[in-house]
Amino acid sequence: MTTPGTLVSPSSTTTPAGFLDRHLGPRPGDIEAMLHTMGYPSLDALIDAIVPSDIRMTSPLALPGPQSEVEVLADLRRIASRNRVFRSFLGQGYAGCHTPTVILRNILENPGWYTAYTPYQPEISQGRLEALLNFQTMVSDLTGLPIANASLLDEATAAAEAMSMTLAVARTTDAPRYLVDAGCHPQTIAVLTTRAEARGVRVEVTPPEAMTFGEGVIGALLQYPATDGGIHDYRGLTEKAHGNGALITVAVDLLSLVLLEPPGTWGADIVVGSTQRFGVPLGFGGPHAACFATKDGWKRHMPGRLIGVSKDREGRPALRMALQTREQHIRREKATSNVCTAQVLLAVMAGMYAVWHGPDGLRAIAGEVHRRTGTLAGGLKALGWTLRHRAFFDTLAVEGDAERIRQVHAAARDAEINLRALGPDAIGVTLDETTTDQDVEDLLHVFALGATVPTTGPLPGIPAAFQRTSPFLTHPVFHRYRSETELLRYLHRLETRDLSLTSAMIPLGSCTMKLNATTEMIPVTWREFGALHPYAPADQAEGYRELFARLEAALAEITGFAGISLQPNAGSQGEFTGLLVIRAWHRSRNEGHRTVCLIPQSAHGTNPASAVMAGFQVVVVRTDASGNIDLADLRARAEEHRDRLGALMVTYPSTHGVFEAGIREVCKIVHAQGGQVYMDGANMNAQVGLCRPGDIGADVCHLNLHKTFCIPHGGGGPGMGPIGVAAHLVPHLPTSPLDAAPGAASAGPVSAAPAGSASILPISWAYIAMMGGEGLTEATRVAILNANYIAFRLRDHFPLVYSGAHGLIAHECILDVRPFKATAGIEVGDVAKRLMDYGFHPPTVSFPVAGTLMIEPTESESKEELDRFCDAMIGIRTEIRDIEEGRAERGNNVLTHAPHPLHLVAGDAWDRPYPREQAAFPAPDTRVYKSWPTVTRIDDAFGDRNLVCICPPVDAYA
Repeated sequence: MTTPGTLVSPSSTTTPAGFLDRHLGPRPGDIEAMLHTMGYPSLDALIDAIVPSDIRMTSPLALPGPQSEVEVLADLRRIASRNRVFRSFLGQGYAGCHTPTVILRNILENPGWYTAYTPYQPEISQGRLEALLNFQTMVSDLTGLPIANASLLDEATAAAEAMSMTLAVARTTDAPRYLVDAGCHPQTIAVLTTRAEARGVRVEVTPPEAMTFGEGVIGALLQYPATDGGIHDYRGLTEKAHGNGALITVAVDLLSLVLLEPPGTWGADIVVGSTQRFGVPLGFGGPHAACFATKDGWKRHMPGRLIGVSKDREGRPALRMALQTREQHIRREKATSNVCTAQVLLAVMAGMYAVWHGPDGLRAIAGEVHRRTGTLAGGLKALGWTLRHRAFFDTLAVEGDAERIRQVHAAARDAEINLRALGPDAIGVTLDETTTDQDVEDLLHVFALGATVPTTGPLPGIPAAFQRTSPFLTHPVFHRYRSETELLRYLHRLETRDLSLTSAMIPLGSCTMKLNATTEMIPVTWREFGALHPYAPADQAEGYRELFARLEAALAEITGFAGISLQPNAGSQGEFTGLLVIRAWHRSRNEGHRTVCLIPQSAHGTNPASAVMAGFQVVVVRTDASGNIDLADLRARAEEHRDRLGALMVTYPSTHGVFEAGIREVCKIVHAQGGQVYMDGANMNAQVGLCRPGDIGADVCHLNLHKTFCIPHGGGGPGMGPIGVAAHLVPHLPTSPLDAAPGAASAGPVSAAPAGSASILPISWAYIAMMGGEGLTEATRVAILNANYIAFRLRDHFPLVYSGAHGLIAHECILDVRPFKATAGIEVGDVAKRLMDYGFHPPTVSFPVAGTLMIEPTESESKEELDRFCDAMIGIRTEIRDIEEGRAERGNNVLTHAPHPLHLVAGDAWDRPYPREQAAFPAPDTRVYKSWPTVTRIDDAFGDRNLVCICPPVDAYA
């Protein structure tokens, strides 16, 4: 966390090259025509009719003027050059690696992969789902456990999730205790402690040999290998834990499991870790995909997303997100985990790294890493150094007297080498895939301190008792793609089975699928940003620190807050963090008993889940017939709980897509009873430049950088969820995990890396820099215009569920599909699946109101695309009317059978009462191009009843 720095004006005064015009979809003439259609003389008049006057900003955003794309890239080049990338041997859960260029170019740098959305609609997400199934299979095979999820945020939060799952499934206790191996990575211990404190769990950090499973102990976390490189036998400890009803979680280095016996074979209940070294750049800490695997009996307690095998209506194998309803409709205050956390794009990369290398390739990579570590170990011993552990994989703890240790660190710095300090009398050295024989020689020269480096053979580091004997990656997918031609075709084949922003508008309410401009994305893969270790010395990361300060300053100005933390690496993490900050503030005032959190009925499902995770008791506040917060009920609930009121969580504009006129009064009611106001920033795309959470009365707000500020969704991650806070809360913002101190004012670290997923922050900075204050405001205005234009065009076909003053909405609208169940036997899912036949991704289904569609077009979609979408919706309404009026069969029609993949409409058999042409080409533009669904409608219930979450045999697809 830093308090925002000074806003820096661009050095150039050249005329901007028009990025705003390229970011916005509608042309000036289109905007005029849309306003004319709606009956408004100007965009100003429309905005004045929608946004309450008492919350409007009275002056424009105080941001620098817009820079051109060329200027922004030049500025970022200068910033990046301030980072100094030394050779890193720091380890601590992060390792250098080589991203295969075929994966770099065709996944990480490919908008067909990074602009897709979470695969809630599996019929148009089969490619990504297959890639994630590969990832799950890889994790399951390497860990030796039968079921793995599709990724979590980072290793530290995965360990915290394991503790929460342990709390849910282990024996119950009023005073739960959780044992943590002192050999775990320090950032993991820090983040887990933050999460445990909020859940009322006492963490006890101790060496494994001192662990006792007495009263209240629910489980333990072990590190394998340990953070200092030691490999230990935990079989006896695991048996002891199980004998006392406790669960064992093991945090692993996944690459080491290529050579080491996997924890699943010696009794581990849960395994967590990072897949970063499987081809994903360091990126100063992220984004990286964590892994989580467990025993089959606990799959329904598992956090995160889970990809499963089901079948479609034809009986063909088809993939989907298994147990999906637990995420779409989180059990509010009964939630045990906020499962909307994943790093899909990075999981896809890691899984493809395993596909590309296969088991033999991974053995070769792990073997070379271990061989070089052994060579280094032999040389160090010959130089007279003491090695702390005889058994090791890639990390050595080198011990010596303090003065000699100091001299080695100084010599390393002179050689531009980073070594890890393990206290005053030891140094940690971690080798990785990028380490060369020359690097090993250079390290030995550093440790020699001027003495002659002896020639020695490698020391063996993995005793026979620890060596892996079980096979892994036996599925054909990990053996088939050895030539780049074949892998390239495989990646492209999967890409074409998905619908991304490269194909069509993705009109998802609450998710803001806007343009992720190419210029914004380019710096992500620069070495100066990608190759830096998150715990590199501060003077090597000055470029990042400048970027953070400038981004924080801009976000503070946009939100009206005094302080920003960039640490939360997902929107759900931002919610959780904001609530922790509020709790820390109450505790600082000796009011730690304020643990009641008021949450409106209309809130995102993640809100109550985050509140529970942060240690709050959820009290639901009613909404009125118009979908607004019921102010009378809010007053009553605030008064009822005034002595314990901690916070209110409110989304603005509301989840119903409306600027509630009473938002200032809402804040006053909560503040009057001693509570704080947390504003969910999911809908910030309707606020930027028009109003600010800090001015309205909020105390905390998280920002979804993957929504409002252009970081792409990546098919379900990465995301970023930084928070802004009022001045009185600044001292309670998260600290770096390595700076965490018991009893400090800070709410505690929430992510493994100090700045979360730092390497994607240049995207948001570039967007803000190229737009400038006026451009950001104009984007908000056009986003509101586009949503109202859709609502206006469709109002005679699909009524609005909620609207504000003058029948207008904010940046999203909710259309009612519920009446058609009675009139035509058509439900909202039928409409969603039929939209796929028109070449569109469906809007958000049944949230926040069951049986409805929530639509958000964003400012980046053109009038042509908006009209194409509206025409598709009107076409579907006509098809429903055909059923209502008897021209089509109820229960046997083009909607109930949707979607229609190409193989179906082109097949020999056709027994439908409507023509193939209507099924396949319902609109003229679909004859020119459309993204086809690849399977018929998937049987969700079958997939949940018969849960298969690793790659099935190839003959299953025959």
